[in-house]
Amino acid sequence: MRRRFWSIMSCVFPAVAAAASASAEPEVACNVSFTSTPAMSRLVAVMATGRFVAYQPTSLAVIQGRVSTADQSSIRADLKALRPRFDGLITYTALHGAEAIPEIAASLGFHAVIVGVWDPFDAAELTAALAAARRYPKLVLGVSLGNEVVYSKRHGFPELTAAAVLLHRREPGLPVSSTEPFHLLYEEAAAPLLNQLDFLLVNVHPIFQSWFRNAPDSNAAQFVVNVVTKLTDHYCGPILVKETGVPTAPAESGFTEERQASFFRELQQAFPASRTRAFAYFSAFDAPWRSADAQPVPGEHPEEAHWGLYDGKRSPKPVIAQIPALEQ
Repeated sequence: MRRRFWSIMSCVFPAVAAAASASAEPEVACNVSFTSTPAMSRLVAVMATGRFVAYQPTSLAVIQGRVSTADQSSIRADLKALRPRFDGLITYTALHGAEAIPEIAASLGFHAVIVGVWDPFDAAELTAALAAARRYPKLVLGVSLGNEVVYSKRHGFPELTAAAVLLHRREPGLPVSSTEPFHLLYEEAAAPLLNQLDFLLVNVHPIFQSWFRNAPDSNAAQFVVNVVTKLTDHYCGPILVKETGVPTAPAESGFTEERQASFFRELQQAFPASRTRAFAYFSAFDAPWRSADAQPVPGEHPEEAHWGLYDGKRSPKPVIAQIPALEQ
């Protein structure tokens, strides 16, 4: 799901001036109401007191452009493995078997699902997402229109903005978001879309910065905090970092299970959750097929297969030991 290298402006480089606390309120004036709807109230409550994880079913794969259908029994096994430590899910598609996720999540006591719509311009997928929201209004607390749609050049900000406007008209009480790499959201072209979002999902990956490999993990964690702080100059609603993390292989690239655990340990300390800002753990499970998935940046990307907190067979990696269990 990652999209590759981008350069970061010096004002958010982790070695420069100290960043504001992650729990501080945005400094810009904000006309976004965190309690405008019951769904928004529940969403920010889970941000503050729960724990989100980015989730794609282990039985769903994209191979040579063909998408397999996720098996319901496999989804249930996935979510059973996640539930002790996570009560919020952020998904990537509303089709290909993912239609079953809200029902299974509800049965296991999850508190929030943000339904991802991989193609916001696919009527069938959008209809499936809205059907889930209507059937489980206390669980499905938002819809995310695409993942890195602009960065991958599938569509532009004007089209995404129009899609968000239409979704608000169709389902006024349903919070709407979208996801791009952070640096695109600093651009003036992103402003109309940001004005339509009830909350912001954003991808912030320190590993794609040139300094990452030789920097301490405290720098990588502070980088995430600094990026979110700078985003408050452009967006005033709740900000949930959808993707950040460290893959656990290949080791020759500096990616190990120990470094993944170290990064999240530092991030837990540097980025306390609140109703205005929080981060999701990325990603739930390894996905071997991702190393061959189509990418907007050419080249081999073997790390894509190893982002999981659990491996592809749902066995926990060392990072799980430092994520406390939640009260059910």
